[in-house]
Amino acid sequence: MKCLMCESFSLSHICESCQNTFLQPQIFRRKISKNIEVISFYKYDEIKELLHTKHTDLGFYIYKILAKNSMSKFALEFEFSHLITSIAIDDNTSSGYSHTAILNNSLKSKYIEPMHSKLRAKNTLSYSGKSKEFRSLNPRNFELKAFKSKDIILIDDIITTGSTLNQAIQILQHNNKEVLFCLTLADASLK
Repeated sequence: MKCLMCESFSLSHICESCQNTFLQPQIFRRKISKNIEVISFYKYDEIKELLHTKHTDLGFYIYKILAKNSMSKFALEFEFSHLITSIAIDDNTSSGYSHTAILNNSLKSKYIEPMHSKLRAKNTLSYSGKSKEFRSLNPRNFELKAFKSKDIILIDDIITTGSTLNQAIQILQHNNKEVLFCLTLADASLK
């Protein structure tokens, strides 16, 4: 097959050379609701074409590559005093897989245990390309399924306005969960 980025022959959808050149993560930080930190690994504009594959069959492979190059590396270096839980925002399966579940799975490590199907949106409207006003008028209405862990890392693929993460944080805090920080692949506010 050909690499999606350079069109060279590759055994992967993105060759090792392009992964090493174009997909090396950086750390970008910003604060949202109640001073909770969001750590992102890429500027949205730098990988937006790759992110837009999430609703296609190809997205499964692309998100695996992005997760391996960012979230997995983060998890290997992350240390904490005890095992904590990571939860993906709305890890519903569409197009045969869940892009946020792929990201969440890549965090499995000595200190992070991914949990699945715990935080689901009752409102399934797409926020993609929508204004902050649209997002505030159409809340996700998250439903949280019971689990014992208290300390949480919240996972999503993109942060734009922060409204989705803020809504998820509120429902978690309402259920006596402590959101330590959030991880996203990309931050759309970065230029």
